Amino acid sequence: MSEQKKILRALAGETLETPPIWMMRQAGRYLPEYRATRAQAGDFLSLCYNSELAAEVTLQPIRRYGFDAAILFADILLLPQALGADLWFVTGEGPRLSTTTTADQLAALKDKDAIHEVLNPIYDTVGILSRELPKETTLIGFAGAPWTVATYMIAGRGTKDQGPAHALKAENRAVFEGIIDLLTVSTIEYLSKQIEAGAEVVKLFDSWAGSLKGEDFNRYALEPAKKIIAALKERHPDTPIIAFPREAGDNYIGFAKATGADCVAVDNSVAAEWVAEHVQPDGCVQGNLASRHMVTGGQALVDDTRRIVKALSGGPHIFNLGHGITPDADPENVQLMIETVREA
Repeated sequence: MSEQKKILRALAGETLETPPIWMMRQAGRYLPEYRATRAQAGDFLSLCYNSELAAEVTLQPIRRYGFDAAILFADILLLPQALGADLWFVTGEGPRLSTTTTADQLAALKDKDAIHEVLNPIYDTVGILSRELPKETTLIGFAGAPWTVATYMIAGRGTKDQGPAHALKAENRAVFEGIIDLLTVSTIEYLSKQIEAGAEVVKLFDSWAGSLKGEDFNRYALEPAKKIIAALKERHPDTPIIAFPREAGDNYIGFAKATGADCVAVDNSVAAEWVAEHVQPDGCVQGNLASRHMVTGGQALVDDTRRIVKALSGGPHIFNLGHGITPDADPENVQLMIETVREA
């Protein structure tokens, strides 16, 4: 059956009459059923590590909307926690991490092979989902890309400009590259275990790739993605991989060929028409409706959705947002988006 799944067909390079659709952060705070399950879990991290409840929130948007894919409910910062960093969440402010900025702190982190003890509940969630998802729904696993995860490990929190990570890169390149290298090899192990547990596709989120310029983009966004994808393809040659170097701009061009990714997800800072001309010739693309439409709705949502579907109709395309859905989104607008894509 799997070869009939629409997302796998698009990832294999097939141009479909109606693009398959899923949505980044589709299991999340905009849904009342998610908020109820999170309250049951107690807090965000407890939800991530409770395999039954994490599977439940992953399934909720599939039941409500019938998306073509479910994405594992987890967080990109579980990997640094598994490596030995302290991780906690501050209500209303987001994640906090113990910082890694010195050679001693880097040396104190665990080895790539020691991560699974912490991450086993995540693999259990994947296993539950692989059994419980509808047969037509593709299961996507994921991890954060090394640069993006490193920015949190170095700053101890999210920052607007990733300034602390850029500073460490300039001041202590050896420690900075040591963090990138550890995250690269650990991400390979993490995603490989997700695939073994039942993930049919994996996605690499490089949310802060756009702040890397020039040769830094090649060294710290493109090269780690290339290493991760090559290692995964060697172990799991039939598993498609989506790469998302957000706000890469012109660096989206050629990214699929350079890294070996089966699909490049694009954000909404680039026009779908530009993507069709410059990125889609290399294979499947994913994107790229602005997340704000999930809040504001109306005719603008319909018009932009139709424009994107039309612009990318000449090649393989997976419809998605240009970034994750926000907590203030209206669930009715999600339904309108889906109906518009499937009617377009």
